[in-house]
Amino acid sequence: MNILIIGAGEVGFQLTKRLTAEKHNITILERDPEKAHRAEEQLDALVVIGSGSSFEDLKRAKIEQTDIFAAMSNVDEVNLLACRYAKKLNIPHKIARVRNPEYIEPSFILSQEEMGIDLLIHPEKETADAIVRLIRQSSATDIVEFAGGEIQLLGIRLEANSPVIHKTLQEIWREYNNLAARIVAINRKERTIIPGGNDVLVPGDQVFIVCDKELIPTIVQITGKENVTIQNIMILGGGLIGRYVARALENEMNIKIIESRSEKSEEIADILRKTLVIHGDGTDMDLLALEGIIDMDSFIAVTGDDETNIISTLMARHLRVPRTIALVNKTEYLPITPTIGMDAVVSKKLLTVNAILRFIQKSTFERIVTIPGVEAEIIEIIPQANSKITKKPLKEIHFPKFSIVGAVQRQNDTIIPMGDTQIRAGDRVVIFTLPVAMAEVEKLFA
Repeated sequence: MNILIIGAGEVGFQLTKRLTAEKHNITILERDPEKAHRAEEQLDALVVIGSGSSFEDLKRAKIEQTDIFAAMSNVDEVNLLACRYAKKLNIPHKIARVRNPEYIEPSFILSQEEMGIDLLIHPEKETADAIVRLIRQSSATDIVEFAGGEIQLLGIRLEANSPVIHKTLQEIWREYNNLAARIVAINRKERTIIPGGNDVLVPGDQVFIVCDKELIPTIVQITGKENVTIQNIMILGGGLIGRYVARALENEMNIKIIESRSEKSEEIADILRKTLVIHGDGTDMDLLALEGIIDMDSFIAVTGDDETNIISTLMARHLRVPRTIALVNKTEYLPITPTIGMDAVVSKKLLTVNAILRFIQKSTFERIVTIPGVEAEIIEIIPQANSKITKKPLKEIHFPKFSIVGAVQRQNDTIIPMGDTQIRAGDRVVIFTLPVAMAEVEKLFA
């Protein structure tokens, strides 16, 4: 497909990186010469210098030949205007990234269709939703839902006292009566492993487990984690993400927001009636102690500064706050977060890219997800009647190396497939795969 991306900032850059790996023809339109040069040097894409708000620049980027138009610049109005141009030219698929909360409110005067947009994505809202899911499932480092929520992927970090440490995967599932769950990946020392039955778990491993949603409490118990009851939450950073999280949880939990900007603190206090807003420096240990950080069940750092989020979260971990979550956007930081003792990490850029990829790849995959710090992709796919994967049992199919079938949903049943399992047309299949095997997996389901 021909894809035109407006903006070579971090979101546009990461989106291009993912899409070029899947052999799409990508053109980037970027007005900043420095960002354009970086994209040209590091990405397999045609880079044109210009603005998404200029129709002449869009024509130079060959907008008329585009199948998918993704406006990812940092300026909402540029993205919205560019999508209006694309609609006028009957471009099939149009995506816009916005930050102004007004544009995503149901009461906004213009509908997405009237704005000429097929997918309107708000990165801060996507990130806040991910944080709320992690708060509700407090033992997980990551949580992703598939098959309408019936199948769950849990990321769990194993401590030294976990009952499953120093056992092979075969031994674990034999001990627990072949529980209907599967470890589909292990993140170990910045390396992602697609495991076999003889792989042994060690302290510090971050394991990713696919299971039916009803089995989550059992999985948490088996791995030796405790699902902490969260009632008191401290949020560092009163930007859009912090506000969205507080709004979602303030009716059921006690929320404190620490915000360093005086005017912003007053603004948040007016918006969030049930949330206590504190004006102060969230990296000040005396302030945190005064505001009762040791009595908190969860600490969430979502400022605009990655280093502040990382340091403050590690401070909270040191003070034994049971649940910590940090916003980390620099992709080079993500692989090291488990090794320095961080609990759960979310990336606004990766969550945004995931949402866009789900839309773009809807014709092939039902869902595609990446997880911060993990070099793998999780896909949900429905095979058709003539797909190769439906012709034989799994043990007779040459399934790509570095890939594993995690779960299958058939009607209302969740199946953890074995060698004798034969996938049928219409099944929802969840697969964990390294990027190098993605094309081969796609062929099996084509």
